[in-house]
Amino acid sequence: MVLAIAAAFSCLTASVTRAGAWPMAPGRTQAITKYERSDAKQGYGPDAVLVDIDPRRDESLSVFVEHGLTPRLTLQAKAGVTRGHDRWAGYSGRGPIELGLRWAAHRDDRSSLALYVGAGEAGAGRNAGYAAPGQGSLDLEARVLYGRSAAWKGREVFVDLEAARLRRQGLADETRIDATLGVRPAKNWLILAQTYAGQADRNPVRSRWVKSELSVVRAFGDWSIQAGWRDTPLGRETSRDRGLVLAVWRKL
Repeated sequence: MVLAIAAAFSCLTASVTRAGAWPMAPGRTQAITKYERSDAKQGYGPDAVLVDIDPRRDESLSVFVEHGLTPRLTLQAKAGVTRGHDRWAGYSGRGPIELGLRWAAHRDDRSSLALYVGAGEAGAGRNAGYAAPGQGSLDLEARVLYGRSAAWKGREVFVDLEAARLRRQGLADETRIDATLGVRPAKNWLILAQTYAGQADRNPVRSRWVKSELSVVRAFGDWSIQAGWRDTPLGRETSRDRGLVLAVWRKL
């Protein structure tokens, strides 16, 4: 899945937490180096019921960078390496490369509405959870992002809601909806609950998935460390991927 991520967070400061919909300040940069590993021994069939499948493992190490160009415009990019194997074959090589621009159409002290457009080049691994390694080529993405922050029982919280449409060469086009809830229980701690959902345009059976992720982020000045776990509680024509997420954030 394109880490639209979907899930790039612009800072962990003593002020109100900001999420993906907010622009980076001009001249500021954030880099997130992330390791992801997922294993699957079951998958969801055409009727959305879990069945046993041949075991497989997928791993990736990626770097996501976002840089503020103007008060409203943010450049973002992603690249990395990937490897994996199943019963039949293994792969290793470059991961997806992504480049795009995020424009804050509206923002105030508590909320932000943004639009993202970008392109991605498929990598050597699984460029879709339902596809074989290496399938796919060029992706074009348009995304709408809305973020809202608030205080709840004395704690800083935010929500980030995103909807995207992908035109994919070599794979079915996709619609994606991502949601993030962030809660700061203490000054340097952040708890993230995230959901990534999507559906591929493929008949007569369309692959669909809902992935959930729970993680904790600890800030150490300009550095932050994230650790979490990802699962696939719902799906159809896709594997039930489960695994570890580790990341290091750096503000520049």
